[in-house]
Amino acid sequence: MQNAPMHDVVVVGAGLAGLSAARQLTAEGLDVLVLEARDRVAGRNEGAVFRNGVPVELGGQWVGPGQDAVLALIAELGLQTFQVYDAGRSVLRIDGGLRYAEGGAFGLPDTALAEFTRVQELIDDLAAAVDPADPAAGPGAAEQDRVTADAWLRENVRDEAARRFYDIMLATIFAADTCEFSLLHLLFYVRSGGGLVRLMSTIGGAQDSRVLGGTHRISEAMAEQLGPRVRLRCPVRHLEQEEGGVRVHFDGGAVRARRVIVALPPVLAGRLRYSPPLPANRDSLTQQMPAGTVIKFQVAYERPFWRETGFSGTALNLDGHVGLVYDNCPPDASCGVLVAFIEGTHARDAADLTPEQRRQLVLAELAGLFGPEAAEPLDFLERNWSEEEYTRGCYGGRLGTGLWKRLGRSLREPVDRLHWAGAETAEVWNGYMDGAVTSGRRAAAEAAAALAAEPAGSGAVAAGVSTVAGTGSA
Repeated sequence: MQNAPMHDVVVVGAGLAGLSAARQLTAEGLDVLVLEARDRVAGRNEGAVFRNGVPVELGGQWVGPGQDAVLALIAELGLQTFQVYDAGRSVLRIDGGLRYAEGGAFGLPDTALAEFTRVQELIDDLAAAVDPADPAAGPGAAEQDRVTADAWLRENVRDEAARRFYDIMLATIFAADTCEFSLLHLLFYVRSGGGLVRLMSTIGGAQDSRVLGGTHRISEAMAEQLGPRVRLRCPVRHLEQEEGGVRVHFDGGAVRARRVIVALPPVLAGRLRYSPPLPANRDSLTQQMPAGTVIKFQVAYERPFWRETGFSGTALNLDGHVGLVYDNCPPDASCGVLVAFIEGTHARDAADLTPEQRRQLVLAELAGLFGPEAAEPLDFLERNWSEEEYTRGCYGGRLGTGLWKRLGRSLREPVDRLHWAGAETAEVWNGYMDGAVTSGRRAAAEAAAALAAEPAGSGAVAAGVSTVAGTGSA
């Protein structure tokens, strides 16, 4: 242990945040090591392939206008994007019936649509006053932090259908029910993503485009550039701050670093052991920022049959377990693909079913939305992110009532030689891939500045990558 190699920076986690940090630090000439628990990179991005060879994403998959950092990174890495299919009518299931609409109206009755629009404008107005760098500091923030989004919606939405629509629509954004996060958290998130309509929308919105071959390729391309600096199958267990550095203990060995960037979701960062213990507020934050609950399904068909009858493949379901569905076909439409989500309370219920029971539930609800052909897929894939050992939930972490005011500043503040990255720490596009990229770069800049302000110390590696016996290989 005393002879453990010293690096300038060790990055914990090889998702978009961690790899973006490592890439930036390496470009500045610093010695960096990335330790990843999984046997793959990309974190909450994960690729899969149907039996017919068509690639799909089991994790995060969309990018859109305004997500400048990740779009520039995609282009820089030589990857391509393609716009999703959204032509035709959407489907809304409500009160046992189906309603259809073109555009973003989702078939809401006129009175419900008018009320939805009024409340959406109110939410956007309130969100515009939130400071994304310090959400708890804005006017009205203390009161907004004291109430749940659910309580606020029940007081302010005057139409029952519109309120139900908000419940399901927000669950599709947060993978959590509106009673599980504060109004301030909702407003911060909306502000961070450029408005509620942008978060909801496909074309021109957060679900505008996909990466050809899958978003996991972004991380894979960065990891390829970093080479042996990225080590897989190395779960970090203990971060021990000591004089002049941090000792990083992982399965199979230990290394030392002058600085450490923890690029994990808060729910996982809180499971590491820290010596000395984290400050009380930082530790409390990790205990009280759970991840969302979502089960994602990719369903393949011989052809996109819904397009033949003028449907876009987009559906919102206020009556069942499957809340949201999109057309997810490859750009050449060589087969049909629907991507479906079960989120929040419905996901917790569905997690108790067997895989076959979940399959039958999803196919039955898809058939109820798009007709009997939807019950006869060629292939069917699912991923329950709450069951993933090194994720424990998606899409991102959330804060309940009172927590932004009391603990929010601990989200990004370094703890001595420890820095924090991850989509949950981003000010812009919080919870999204773009936010993950910028968070990694922000943490890298913090670490580099701190290193520049102190002597390199003895034992620092000037260049190259040290070898640790017993570690996994990239």
